[in-house]
Amino acid sequence: MLVEVRDLTKIYVTGKVEVGALQGIDLDIEQGEFVAIMGPSGSGKTTFMNIIGCLDRATAGTYMLSGQHAEGLNDDQLAEVRGQQIGFVFQTYNLLRQATALQNVELPLQYARVRNRRQRALEALAKLGLADRAHHLPSELSGGEQQRVAIARSLVNEPSLILADEPTGNLDSRTGAEVMDLFCQLNQDGITMVLVTHDAGVASYARRLVQFLDGKVVSDEGVNGNGEMESGWKPDPREEGDAEGGETD
Repeated sequence: MLVEVRDLTKIYVTGKVEVGALQGIDLDIEQGEFVAIMGPSGSGKTTFMNIIGCLDRATAGTYMLSGQHAEGLNDDQLAEVRGQQIGFVFQTYNLLRQATALQNVELPLQYARVRNRRQRALEALAKLGLADRAHHLPSELSGGEQQRVAIARSLVNEPSLILADEPTGNLDSRTGAEVMDLFCQLNQDGITMVLVTHDAGVASYARRLVQFLDGKVVSDEGVNGNGEMESGWKPDPREEGDAEGGETD
């Protein structure tokens, strides 16, 4: 099992107010799965993503990644896990503006002190069809190209798990579909994909849909992976027009 979560709880304290972002989540994700996580803002999905990405710590409960307990690791050890096992793709790309596409992709390798950084970064860009854009700045790339650079950066350390938070949120529908087709191909190549989205169309590319509400898992079901749900799933009406930006769940 790649991801094993048991009774995962996260409580944020602001002054005298406690907010239970996660309330006893139990969830397993096997190696090679493609999982979409949906839910209205404040449902806990982004908090869950941050914890399994070793960007945040749970208040209680256990999280095991590839058989290793994450809750007992210190900050340096968590950073090492992120660098070696996890790739991240965000809605806003998170590229360094003054760095070329090649330099952006090299960045995780620099943190990991990996040799042959340039060659590996060039190979990752070529895999994403961006070999001829390697020396362009983000401002010289389209939104779709910037997101592909971000995906190349997430792949360059050969992670076992890629976490994507609203990866098509800033893209038009055609470019978004291209990005999702790319995720499907990466998943077919054996990479485990977990993505957070408000878009049921995006979620339908996955093979499994997990819905969060009020810090709990309220639904966990299969998806055809071809744009259709296997059972009569319908989006929560609260998702309509809901923006993920600024969500603190």
